[in-house]
Amino acid sequence: MNQEDILRWIQNGENSGMEFKRDDIRPEQLAKEIVALLNFKGGKILLGVEDDGTLSGITRAALEEWVMNVCSDIVHPRIIPYYEEIQMGEKRIAVISVDMGISKPYVMRHGQGENIYIRVGLTSRLASREEQMRLFQEGGFLHVEILPVPGTCFAHLDPRRLRDYFGRVRKLENLPREDEEWVRLLINMEYMTVHEGSDPLCTIAGLLLFGHRPGRFLRQAGLEWVVFPGTEKDYDTRDRASLDGPLVALWDEHGEQTEQGLLELLMSKVRQHASREKLAENQLTRMIEWDFAPEAVREAVINAFVHRDWTRPADVEISLYSDRMEVISPGPLPNHVTVERMKLGLRIPRNPILIQTLKDYGYVEHMGMGVRNKIIAGMRRHNGTEPEFVADAFQVLVCLFK
Repeated sequence: MNQEDILRWIQNGENSGMEFKRDDIRPEQLAKEIVALLNFKGGKILLGVEDDGTLSGITRAALEEWVMNVCSDIVHPRIIPYYEEIQMGEKRIAVISVDMGISKPYVMRHGQGENIYIRVGLTSRLASREEQMRLFQEGGFLHVEILPVPGTCFAHLDPRRLRDYFGRVRKLENLPREDEEWVRLLINMEYMTVHEGSDPLCTIAGLLLFGHRPGRFLRQAGLEWVVFPGTEKDYDTRDRASLDGPLVALWDEHGEQTEQGLLELLMSKVRQHASREKLAENQLTRMIEWDFAPEAVREAVINAFVHRDWTRPADVEISLYSDRMEVISPGPLPNHVTVERMKLGLRIPRNPILIQTLKDYGYVEHMGMGVRNKIIAGMRRHNGTEPEFVADAFQVLVCLFK
């Protein structure tokens, strides 16, 4: 690090990863900025620089020791940042370098309380309830799928699907007979929960998997389906539907499907608008010709549900255009996952209960291999096209081409 680097940073001004501060600030002020950077993507704090970039220089004695004490006593979990002092003409400034934290959320301790700060543009501010939940998710301390859904109870779950799962799929002997027995079982399996002394409530996972109408209580539980006539969004649509229902289908004791789940309802829509019947080569039988590999569509939709961020109040979206299909999953990729790592099969489950349950049913196979083996390889085999994956802070988009 040299003077040229410092001058370039000051000339560019403050941003999401750069903060200027005088060195006579209170310990809590420094801790706030450090915590916010740790909860974001890391960054640098220049001490001895005014907000407008003017060099005020270091005035505090034993500044490095003071900074380290702040990081040890007020920032939690405690950190040891990289500290460096640079001579800038007659002034001397300090550079505190903070990497993105791996133990989120980081907090600023004060008195008997704690505050969680995040970086938003040029400022550091208190995290909202939803933002705190995402930080706990990223740190691995919270799985949103086991949070209670207000207003729900055991009666809002489909007993037929419960018996099918625990009896036929899990092969549990002596299934419960009374509601109270079922509730105890579901609480132990985290499909229901008791929250702050309330009556037992369905968890997000339990309602999604076995609920009669999940969207009635969880607005983001459904799936938005729309068919556009061309290659762009249009008010004139060929089909539009808001699909709601349990994720899983219902089977009888012989393994025959008797009722569709949300995934099957979606595939029925895909078959209606993105396939056609044609005569086989022998001219005697008819076969279905799909615009997209069915296994790729199915995998993309399953991933959109099991890997999505359930703190986001938005449905999974499936849009069919004349040249492509787009599958949008709300929320960013889980912590440390990138598109390239996802393609290679990196496994960081955001919603492990959903994943395991769908794996029990056979919807999910080898975890982490679906993108590579079903979506990418499936579309290559089907029509030689390469799927496109785009991820940002708000959503993950999978695009399949005709």
